[in-house]
Amino acid sequence: MSTQGDSQTSGYTVTVLGLGAMGLPMATRLAGRLTVHGFDIVENRLKLAADAGVVRFDSARAAAIGADAVLLAVRNSEQLGDVLFGANGVAEVLAQGSVVILTSTVGAEAIPGTVDRLAAYGVALIDAPLSGGPVRAGQGDLLIVVGAQPEALERARPVLERLASTLTVVGDRPGDGQALKTVNQLLCGVHIAAAAEALALADALGLDAAKTLAALEAGAAGSFMLSNRGPRILEAYEEDGAEVLSRLDIFVKDMGIVGKATRAAGLPSPLAAAAEQLYLLGQAQGLGSADDSAVIKVVAPHKRSD
Repeated sequence: MSTQGDSQTSGYTVTVLGLGAMGLPMATRLAGRLTVHGFDIVENRLKLAADAGVVRFDSARAAAIGADAVLLAVRNSEQLGDVLFGANGVAEVLAQGSVVILTSTVGAEAIPGTVDRLAAYGVALIDAPLSGGPVRAGQGDLLIVVGAQPEALERARPVLERLASTLTVVGDRPGDGQALKTVNQLLCGVHIAAAAEALALADALGLDAAKTLAALEAGAAGSFMLSNRGPRILEAYEEDGAEVLSRLDIFVKDMGIVGKATRAAGLPSPLAAAAEQLYLLGQAQGLGSADDSAVIKVVAPHKRSD
């Protein structure tokens, strides 16, 4: 294993565990410059990764042996614990001095215990949740917020700098990244729900949806989420709905994390709570695997202008 203190990539190996919607484009992007090992439980994802230059393995443990860094794209804190410390967890085979880069939003409360358990193996955790979606992941255009000890962060830079257009170090404690991402997700979750509600109102008032969206984007009501999700919100009523770029049930998870954080801080969060209920209702109505833009169908199950 070769650990480095700068961004030089010669001889650097990163293992990507989880080749789903975000993991695969990240692995593909990294394979353009680094040696990338990959594993996923879904055979088709492994094939796609191999076609993109990723060295595929038949187990997470095999993929992680000898790596400078292991990048995790997991769903939640339970999956994080299982991948690292479960019956077939990789922690036992990681090389001393290597780093685990956690790119997922799992909540700050899961971090201290993970840090302590990895430290017993001589491995550091880089808390690096990200935003941007699959397309931007493949372009190296992600926003990544990092909480990590400076020395460990330097060992992860070849990976982080290849993936991020904006890399913000928010603190030197793992958990700081999760804390900032929780704040980020509060805003994102509320903004998507508000955009859906606004466009549902426009439809109810008989306005042209596309013209309304264009006008809103150009004015003071515009936002990234309105521009990003707005066109997909308008596609939600089509037979197949919008292309799934961010599942609705991801915001069930993320707004749940927001709720836990605000309660722990003794902080009221009425807007976040209202948005969380919309996503929960959507999941209960069978929309969990749909794009999160489908939340408009919770507010207005059918278009009125049809």
